[in-house]
Amino acid sequence: MERPSLLVAKVGSSTLVDETGSVDGAYIESLCDQVARLVESGTRVVLVSSGVAAAGREVLGIPERPRDIETLQACAAAGQARLTQAYADVLRDRGIVCGQVLLTRRDVTDRDGYLNARRTLTRLLELGVVPVVNENDTVSVAEFAFGDNDMLGAIVAAMLGADLYVICSDVSGLYTANPQTRPDARLVESVSAVDERITAMAGGAGSSFGTGGMASKLRAARAMLAAGVPMVICQGRRPDVLVDLASGERVGTRFEAPAGSAREGGRKLWIGLAEVPRGTLVLDEGAATAVVSRGASILPVGVSATRGNYDAGDVVTVEGPSGRVIGRGVVRYSSEDMTRVRGLKLDVIARFLGEGGAQPAVHRDDLLVL
Repeated sequence: MERPSLLVAKVGSSTLVDETGSVDGAYIESLCDQVARLVESGTRVVLVSSGVAAAGREVLGIPERPRDIETLQACAAAGQARLTQAYADVLRDRGIVCGQVLLTRRDVTDRDGYLNARRTLTRLLELGVVPVVNENDTVSVAEFAFGDNDMLGAIVAAMLGADLYVICSDVSGLYTANPQTRPDARLVESVSAVDERITAMAGGAGSSFGTGGMASKLRAARAMLAAGVPMVICQGRRPDVLVDLASGERVGTRFEAPAGSAREGGRKLWIGLAEVPRGTLVLDEGAATAVVSRGASILPVGVSATRGNYDAGDVVTVEGPSGRVIGRGVVRYSSEDMTRVRGLKLDVIARFLGEGGAQPAVHRDDLLVL
C-alpha cells in the first residue's frame, strides 16, 4: 500500500474535547504532531475539524448544548476563533502554517462555487499550508447545512481526489452490534459495499458534543466508495493513528471499493454529494435493480412514488422500495409532471406530452449511484 499523497482527516467533537466539555489542548498537540510528521514525510494533510460549538460553550460558560439556532450559532462564532487559534499556535511551533476555510453547502451547491473552493484548497496545499476546514455554523441554515462534518469531510475528500479519508471518532470502527450493550460485538475490519446488512449495524446518536453517529459515517462511506476514495473509521485518540494509517497499518474499519471499480467523475460527485436534494423518487423493485446492477437510467414507468416539490433540473434523492437510498440525480420532470407520468411507459407519455416530453426521469449521465 503506497503512502497517501493527500490525506483528509475529520476530527469529531467528542474526540477534541475532554470529559468536562473543554477543548483538550493535549490532544490538539498530539494531533498536530502527527500532522507535522506526515507533512515532513511528503503527505499533504487537510483537517476537517468539528468542535467549534463545544469550544464556544466553554468560552461563553454555557454548560449544555443549546436548543435554539441563534445560541448555537453564537457558540460557533465564539468557538471558531478559539479552536482555529489553538491549531494555528501548535502548528506554528512546528513550522507549519495553518489556513482556516469555512464552507456552507451554499458555497458548493453552485458549480462555480464548488470549483472555486477546490482551487482555493488546492492552492493552499501547494503553498505548504494545512487547511483547517469547518462548516460556517455562524451563518448556516437548515436547508444549506451539511448536517454533520462526516459528510463535509467526504465532500472535501472527493473534491480534492484524496488518497485517504480518515474519520477520527470516539469509537474504534464499525461493529457488528453496539459494543456498549453487546459484549459479543466484533469489529468489522473491511467493507467493500454499504448494503442493508452493513447499514443495520449502525447505532444511533453521537455524543452530547457532536451531531453525528455511525449512520452519518456510513453515509460518508457510501459517498467515498462512489468516489473511489478509501475511508477509515478509527479511534481518534489512538496514539499515532494517522501516521500508522499513512504507513499502511490496518486500523479501525476500512471502506474501499473492489479493485477495478469505476470511479465516478467530478460532475456526478458534485450532483450527489454537494447539491441539495429537492425531492425524492421511489423506485419499484425492477427499476431499482436495473439502476444498481445494470447501469440503467430511471424511466417514469419504474417510479412508484414522488415526494417533495421540485422543478425539472433539480437534484432529487432516489430510493428503492425498502426506503434505502440508491443515489441522487438531476430529474427531468417537475414534481407536478412526475405525479402525472410516474408508472407510465415512454410511448404512452409521448401521446400527451409529445416525443420531446417523453424522456427518462433521471438519465444515467446525471445520476450518482451510492
